[in-house]
Amino acid sequence: MKRTYLVVGHSSGIGLALTRLALEAGHAVVGLSRRASGIAMPGLSERQTDVLQVDLASLDLPAALDGVAYCPGSLNLKSFTALRETDFLDDFRVSALGAVRVLQATANALKVGRQPGVVLFSTVAVRQGMPFHASISMAKGAVEGLTRSLAAEWAPRIRVNAVAPSLTNTPLTARLLASEERVQGSQDRHPLRQIGQPDDVAATALFLLGDQSRWITGQVWGVDGGMSTLRA
Repeated sequence: MKRTYLVVGHSSGIGLALTRLALEAGHAVVGLSRRASGIAMPGLSERQTDVLQVDLASLDLPAALDGVAYCPGSLNLKSFTALRETDFLDDFRVSALGAVRVLQATANALKVGRQPGVVLFSTVAVRQGMPFHASISMAKGAVEGLTRSLAAEWAPRIRVNAVAPSLTNTPLTARLLASEERVQGSQDRHPLRQIGQPDDVAATALFLLGDQSRWITGQVWGVDGGMSTLRA
């Protein structure tokens, strides 16, 4: 059955893949990003905006939403002593406070949706300690806390889950995969000897938004090639 989803960060990477998969499945998508997606498919309504800056009430969003996915993130890889307070604040704003703003603005629309679900995005680096990830891990750790807290507060009406990917081949990670040697090294660090593709993560997010996951809430799903739990 056709559902209506709001996808924030729909124009690139995992958000773009999620938007495309949802449209291919026959759903309607409202996409919010700072730039257009380039997708020419029926069912997509786009708003070019920065959700950290705009008054979300001014965007004329649907009165009923069956799901919200908040996809933005950052990749601020620095040693701990090189990180400034502004780095931590910027990463927190993009990953956590942006999600808060969107979910507060759409809570009423979700309440009248059909078996509504929320999907947020964390990272494998929260569970698996990694050097140079202090700022990202702090910000996404907050996202995991928000996921569980909202899942409890919004039950039984609205489900809230998160997806925690490992390294995924997106524009955000392009500089980490800029040579064959880097790609091979990244693959070798994962038990499945692969890096993730956007569709790998987006398919899990779409499942968590939909009817088939109606008995799942408060969970953080690792889509990480085994990185978080296995030794390569």
